[in-house]
Amino acid sequence: MTSQNPADLVRHFLTALARGDVDAALADVNDDIVYTNVSLPTVRGMRRFAPVMRKLNSPGIGFDVEFLSVAADGVVVLTERLDELRAGPLKIRFWVCGRFEVRDGQIVVWRDYFDFFDCTKGFARAVVGVVVPGLNRSFHGVG
Repeated sequence: MTSQNPADLVRHFLTALARGDVDAALADVNDDIVYTNVSLPTVRGMRRFAPVMRKLNSPGIGFDVEFLSVAADGVVVLTERLDELRAGPLKIRFWVCGRFEVRDGQIVVWRDYFDFFDCTKGFARAVVGVVVPGLNRSFHGVG
């Protein structure tokens, strides 16, 4: 738990995930977290959430984030981001809008919205990047 304002807490959470520091990220999350990637099943509670986050940082798999904008209104934080999911040499980048709710210094709700067509384009670019490695650049951010 931290005394950071909600927007800083969300930034800290996502950048900790991008650094591979899952324990630091999980410290920002409430035990009753509700995590939804819209159109995918909702994950409820730390017991189910933590393994999902650890999987993002298992050998050969990774996550990175580039913030485009972050806005807060009280306990609600909105993020517009470019996320990167890595699996081996494949780096899939796509646009994401996230909505977080923060209570008592911890994230209690994380809901991400993304476009499957944009993810498909990201996958196609990632495949080309594997074939032509010079096209597969990394973010200039955390990871």
